[in-house]
Formats: sequence, C-alpha cells, structure tokens
Amino acid sequence: MKNIKLSTVRYQLRQSGFAILALISLGFSISAKAQQTEGMVTYEYKYYWTKVNSRLTFLSKEEKDRMKLTWGNEEDGPGTKMKLTFNDKQSIYTYFSDQGQTEDGRYSWRQSDYLIHRNFEQEKLIENHEMLGKTYLLEDSLMTYNWRIQNQIKDVAGYVCMKAETFDAIKNHKITAWFAQDIPVPAGPERYFGLPGLILELDINDGDVIVAAQKVELKNVDKELALPKMKGKKIKNNDYDQMLKKHIFDSIKAQRNPYWSIRY
Repeated sequence: MKNIKLSTVRYQLRQSGFAILALISLGFSISAKAQQTEGMVTYEYKYYWTKVNSRLTFLSKEEKDRMKLTWGNEEDGPGTKMKLTFNDKQSIYTYFSDQGQTEDGRYSWRQSDYLIHRNFEQEKLIENHEMLGKTYLLEDSLMTYNWRIQNQIKDVAGYVCMKAETFDAIKNHKITAWFAQDIPVPAGPERYFGLPGLILELDINDGDVIVAAQKVELKNVDKELALPKMKGKKIKNNDYDQMLKKHIFDSIKAQRNPYWSIRY
C-alpha cells in the first residue's frame, strides 16, 4: 500500500514539474511575443531609373538623356538607407542619417526633409515632406488602404513574409508588400501600412522602386520614438493629393519627369 502511495506521489510531482515547465515556457513565449512589437528596421531604398524611364513614354529625348545622366551610375550601386522605428502604438519612418554620402565617401549632402509618423492608437498621421521646392507638414487622420492578401510567402531578413497588394490611384502605381506576422504591428516603410504584420519589403510599380529590410532589431525604442521639431506649410491629405495630381498632370503635359521633385 505504501508503495502504491509513494508511486502516486512521485507521479503527481512529475506532473507538477511538467506543469511548472509548461508555464515557464509559456511565460517565455509571451515575453518573446511582447518584445516583437517594438524595435527598428533598417531598409535599403533602391530606385531603378531604367524601368521608370521605359514607363514614362511622354518624356522628350532631352528629358530621357537627363535621367540617364543623373541616375546612370547610381542604379548599380547601393541604395539609400532608411529606418523605421516602431512599437504597437506608433511608428516613425525617415532617413537612416541626415547626411547622404557617395559610396567612396568623397561627397556628402543634406538629405531632404522626409519623416512619416503614424499614431495607430489615436489614428493620426504627421508627415514632413520637402518637395516641389517647399517643405510641407501634413497633419491628418490615418489613411486606409484596400489591401488584398495573397497566398504567397517568401523570406525577408530572416522572417517568413506574406504577400499583399494595393494600388496608388494618384500615381497609378501597383504596390506589393511583404509583411511578417511574427511582428504583429501595422507599421511599414514609405506611406504604406495597415497589414496584420510589419511590412519588411515594398515593391512600387513592379520593380521601379524596391524598399527591402536589411536588418531587424527588436529592442526598446521609447527614446527613438520621440518626435523631433518639424516645420513647414500645413496641409491635409486631400490638399496633398490634389497638389500631386496637378504636378503630375502639368509634368506630363510639358514632357517632364514628374519625379524629379516628388518621391516616386
């Protein structure tokens, strides 16, 4: 009888131990999941001028020669480094550094003002754009995109990502995004967000521009999410869209590349 009771106690202890280990493992899993909702992503932004040039059929020969002269040596080199700092409540997307630099380090320049802040909790947007010869401060509600999630997956920066598509009606661009559900925040690079996972790669207009994550750091970013001081002419989403429409229309009419002075 004592042997039966002793074996029963040992069994119960083993079961208790398994339960404790399961709880500890679950705790670690929950902790790891929580850590995956904040951090910083470093992206490479690459603009492929030859593809853009082939699409802009309205350009004059002089304008096409100008594009070739300006972008010809840059397409094969490294892209521009961008960064996205995020948590589950907000994100900031901007240049990795205020100073741009050639690959050999001989020349540097000040990057144009370009910062996008999204507050997912309050559904508010702040954008600081230098374009068309001026700096604008766009403050409005978050825009929504009609994403269509596809059944394709691929690896981006070590994460399994799902494919989603939408369309930019202002610039007539097809947008393809690859997002990681393992990082469950709706943030993303450029002006795109709103998927059930962080966007790690963006394809604008079938390869004209590729914005791809090079490094993902999951860490505390409270200090990095503090907004810097910004200035510019205040506008709303609708005013911004109308301004872009007019600029693109006028550029096409004049046989000029619209993207010399606005972001592609």
